[in-house]
Amino acid sequence: MLDYVVIGGGIVGVATAWALSQQHAGAAIVLLEKERSLAAHQTGRNSGVIHAGVYYAPGSLKATLCKAGRTETLQFCERYGVRHAITGKLLVATTEQELSRARALSERCRANGIDHEWLEAAELQRREPFVTGLAAIFVPSTGIADYAEMTRRMADLVRLAGGEIRLGEEAVALSEDANQVVIETRHGMRYQTRRLIVCAGLQSDRLARQLGLGRDVRIVPFRGEYYRLRSVWSDRFRHLIYPIPDPALPFLGVHLTKMVDGSMTVGPNAVLGFAREGYGSLACNARDVLDTLRFPGFWRAMMPHLRSGVAEFLNSASPQRYLRLCQKYCPTLALSDLEPHPTGIRAQAIRADGRMEHDFVILNSRRSVHVCNAPSPAATSALPIARHVVAEANTRLSA
Repeated sequence: MLDYVVIGGGIVGVATAWALSQQHAGAAIVLLEKERSLAAHQTGRNSGVIHAGVYYAPGSLKATLCKAGRTETLQFCERYGVRHAITGKLLVATTEQELSRARALSERCRANGIDHEWLEAAELQRREPFVTGLAAIFVPSTGIADYAEMTRRMADLVRLAGGEIRLGEEAVALSEDANQVVIETRHGMRYQTRRLIVCAGLQSDRLARQLGLGRDVRIVPFRGEYYRLRSVWSDRFRHLIYPIPDPALPFLGVHLTKMVDGSMTVGPNAVLGFAREGYGSLACNARDVLDTLRFPGFWRAMMPHLRSGVAEFLNSASPQRYLRLCQKYCPTLALSDLEPHPTGIRAQAIRADGRMEHDFVILNSRRSVHVCNAPSPAATSALPIARHVVAEANTRLSA
């Protein structure tokens, strides 16, 4: 009988296994990951940003964990040699409406205790000659990190502490009684554990429903498409460049991000996906599509955003339209500057009443804890999220 099984080899799952190994020395801990490598999905396919916590409601779990996570991510990267950098971020307002939203964001920074600076147009131009806007918010504490490498280093620490990480083991059936949880895998393995923690990202709702949890929550995939800028642009920006987001939408908009390898990417957009783990432009999974279309909450969530959803599809189909999103704040970019870059998929939790979940959602049964929504900034916040999840397991699960 195992003490703990963790399902999910993304950064949150591996951080949870590491937190367990630190808090429960000698415990029998196994992490199961269905892919042949760690960080294969959301962790390894995001912008790599270490967020400062600009956007999140003061007092929310998201805001609290992001602030702690930024500090701990930097400490981990420095201690274990993970590539990272503090770049700072500029949120650029290009219209009067965005200027009003920027002022509201500035107030939110103050409420969240985030150091920031208001830049008028001339100062913005001085600091970033290729960027144009009416004004900008400068957040000096934002950075970038190699989250896939961070995940692998934590996995090494789990193994050093005596835990096991088993790749290529997909959990397909869960059952629970008063004494244990039983996990069956696609390859016929059977694991018995006193406590189960599920950090399964794009598959989290399906595993939770097997234990009777989260029936009113569905994961809906959104493709985030990126381009890489030609190498001539790599040294032309000092900071990350973000638009001012529309507070009515759940995504931050297309931004320019310096990567840890020195390159620059632009993206992501947010296009409804037809496969939870299909990254090609034509990827489609019938089960995933039916799961989405049969869920009433999907239609309730999408109807108010129908216009923006159509615009995202058009931007996806037309590189020229995509480019115009960037030219709002960087007008000298040209179509020839956009080169292919891997796509990511975001797991967006939606409630049956149509509410998009913006904060972390953690559910539990008698012997299991399920992270059913871990949106951005989950990578930044992975270490404190892991401690929070382990505390849930220690407090709520039967001995």
